Amino acid sequence: MSNQSTSVCVAGLWHLGCVTAASLASAGHHVVGYDDEVSVVSGLAAGRPPIAEPGLPELIHSGVSAGRLSFSNDPASAASASVVWITWDTPVDDDDVSDVDAVISRVVRLFPHVQPGALVVVSSQLPVGTVAALERRFAEARPGVDVSFVCIPENLRLGKAIEVFTKPDRFVVGVRRPADRARIAALLSSFTDRLEWMSVESAEMTKHAINAFLATSIAFMNEIASLCEQAGADAAEVSRGLKTESRIGPGAYLSPGGAFAGGTLARDIVSLNHLAATPGVIGAVRPSNERHRLWAGRRLAAELGSVRGRTIGIWGLTYKPGTNTLRRSSAVALCEALAAEGARVRAYDPSVKALPDTLARHVTLALDPLAAALNADALVVATAWPEFRDVPAASLVASGRAPIVLDAGRFLAASLGSEPGIRYVTVGRP
Repeated sequence: MSNQSTSVCVAGLWHLGCVTAASLASAGHHVVGYDDEVSVVSGLAAGRPPIAEPGLPELIHSGVSAGRLSFSNDPASAASASVVWITWDTPVDDDDVSDVDAVISRVVRLFPHVQPGALVVVSSQLPVGTVAALERRFAEARPGVDVSFVCIPENLRLGKAIEVFTKPDRFVVGVRRPADRARIAALLSSFTDRLEWMSVESAEMTKHAINAFLATSIAFMNEIASLCEQAGADAAEVSRGLKTESRIGPGAYLSPGGAFAGGTLARDIVSLNHLAATPGVIGAVRPSNERHRLWAGRRLAAELGSVRGRTIGIWGLTYKPGTNTLRRSSAVALCEALAAEGARVRAYDPSVKALPDTLARHVTLALDPLAAALNADALVVATAWPEFRDVPAASLVASGRAPIVLDAGRFLAASLGSEPGIRYVTVGRP
């Protein structure tokens, strides 16, 4: 429990905002979550977050029951807060370009309600320089009113977001004024005392750099894996060799598998490319990832000759396990690509009870994993839901014609990889 309670308005209540608001309330702060979408606020008031995250409904219920957490559609909610924490989701288009104006316009609408002396903490994923632009806009809107802008880059991971926020490695914090450090330290003291202080622009750039490094690592390892398939090497063994190198380390993002999905990594690659005067290493990451995204389709065509008229089972549809979001999911993109090639696609996902209309035209939703694999010509493990490990290999063999299982990241290697009745195909192995 924090020694000092702070009044906080968390503005923007999608994944980042809900986790931030509920976590701050659990630390003893008094939090109002604000969003301009009535349906989001009414859902939260009824205990229904707009996106699935393990432990989030319970944490929200605890905060509301304790009287430390509430939700509102009224922008004047910011008027009573000494900290206004900006957490709106930043939309990206199909080219992974951020719609920065969608966030800035919402923040600007809060400006008339921000009290003098408040801290405005920006965590929305925005290009470097955005905080400075907001500072200029506030000075124009409220001349002579003194507030401090701070950047604490978003660092959550779907499925583990509460743990990451409440037990972080550290918080990166960009400040303008040394005096703001004490206020931020008190606000976050219940979670950690490891705060990496830097300038606002450095904090913004750190977020870009982290995501670009992770994306580059994924693309690099998948290119190595492709070469392993040609050379007869095993990319998992090569990955182990890399991670035991002291200059690299065991936590490196160097496991062969699927392409990175969603807008989180890609939008920072695009942002840095826009900053670069000439193309460089980062400029090659997104094209490499896009080529690898087609791996499952290529391998299915190689194994089956053609997918036209074939039945393909898909295990998992969501962007990641532990969530229910289909937005920017590689599994959904694969389903659509297979359907476009004339395949019959049957999918199962434990968190998806109904398909959106755009996907229902191409995909049949199965009631359980074996139903998705029944008489299928091939099965693709697209999202690593833990319950798939509980499906007996013998049952899977019995459900298919001549089972071919594509499992890019070797998630089911222990249960299916050595089953003699299954042709088990992975990234990075010939």
